[in-house]
Amino acid sequence: MTTESRHVLVTGAASGIGAAVAAGFAADGWTVTGVDLREAPLRASLEGLAATPIVADLAEPDAPERVVRRAWESGGPLDALVNAAGIYPARAFLDLDAALWDRVQAVNVRAPMLAVRAYAALAVAAGRPGSVVNISSGAALRARPGAAHYSTSKAALEMLTKAAAVELGGAGIRVNAVSPGFVTVDSAANPVTEEYAAAVSVNPLGRRGRPGDIAAAVRWLVSPAAEWVTGTILRVDGGASAGTTTLPTHWPELTDVQTPGLDPEGGHL
Repeated sequence: MTTESRHVLVTGAASGIGAAVAAGFAADGWTVTGVDLREAPLRASLEGLAATPIVADLAEPDAPERVVRRAWESGGPLDALVNAAGIYPARAFLDLDAALWDRVQAVNVRAPMLAVRAYAALAVAAGRPGSVVNISSGAALRARPGAAHYSTSKAALEMLTKAAAVELGGAGIRVNAVSPGFVTVDSAANPVTEEYAAAVSVNPLGRRGRPGDIAAAVRWLVSPAAEWVTGTILRVDGGASAGTTTLPTHWPELTDVQTPGLDPEGGHL
């Protein structure tokens, strides 16, 4: 990463992936503005960093733009935006109502859209290039019980990432996403059972993800090393999206039809 003083806005910075992203950028010498709904955890997460906390509920329609403008005006022009805030309530499809559906979409999709739009408008007006990284999820590719609202929101976020990349590339603004596999975050905002964690965390590399794994990918996407990368979804999941390691071999031997050079009637071709 460059040692030049730069400024990043990170949403969901009170814990988990967002907190690790904020800490990683601060360690690289960046000025950080961190946003979260929970004031005490946010301040604790940013304590000791060159960081400014902003408390906001990003589900409010005017909050994303207000937060971006405040960060830009108080901390200096932004060089990067990381949308890490998200909620993951468990609710069976038949019990899912409009209010919960709308809140998940508001936090997970609408807020990033509004934040990217506000950031891009300021950057274009100032003639500054920039970088956006949205935090997606493997749930964008595979539905799971109790997560219709969440999986839909992350699938939408990935298309939003591509659409914004197409429209903002000409202004020098790159837009990418990181799609984590299961990451141990011990989140009070989005708790999961150990049974669930064990079921979704199996992957070819054999360990659960850590917030630092995702933070490192985010910082690479923002860095000059990725200056020709935009509109991409980077899967950082230990190989989980490549395939499963939990299925047995479906049949141990070749049949006559499957054997190369063997006539199904018993002779050789």
